[in-house]
Amino acid sequence: MKVIAFNGSARKDGNTAILLNTVLEEIKKEGIETELYQLAGKKIQGCIACYKCMKNKDKRCAVTKDIVNECIEKMIEADGILLGSPTYFADVSAGTRALIERTGYVARANDYLFKRKVGAGVIAVRRGGAIHAFNSLNLFFFYQQIINPGSSYWAFAIGRDPGEVLNDAEGIQTMKTLGENLAWLLKKVRR
Repeated sequence: MKVIAFNGSARKDGNTAILLNTVLEEIKKEGIETELYQLAGKKIQGCIACYKCMKNKDKRCAVTKDIVNECIEKMIEADGILLGSPTYFADVSAGTRALIERTGYVARANDYLFKRKVGAGVIAVRRGGAIHAFNSLNLFFFYQQIINPGSSYWAFAIGRDPGEVLNDAEGIQTMKTLGENLAWLLKKVRR
């Protein structure tokens, strides 16, 4: 089994990566392979509404000059999908939004490619807007028929500067619990 995590932050190893890695550490403890894919510094754009994915049904986006098709392949190969984003103006980052739009359309065009996989989202937040950003991730999972485990609280942690989320003890514990629950659910679903 494998879980792929996408860090939608412009900071390669900032708070969002710390949170995702905290979840992934718990998953690794259960013998499940993990990978962190960072969007920072990589080209990605939003959907251009060409609808070629709906016509072609080839599990690919027609826009090929960025990383989206690579991300789709990683999602197809994985049993679990984690999405992480910082909170930008009470929502996910532009890179995360682009990933959701493009992979979501291609998945839908191809009989919901990711259905019955296990998935969860995590949010880094400085102060407010985390719930809306968290909902944006969960709406993607629900629409794609991805099974979403809960945690001991909503999966976000507070911190602005890189590393500050480590001071949010409850947020870090929430990530650990999410990792435990995601691994447990994966083992139940993928036996």
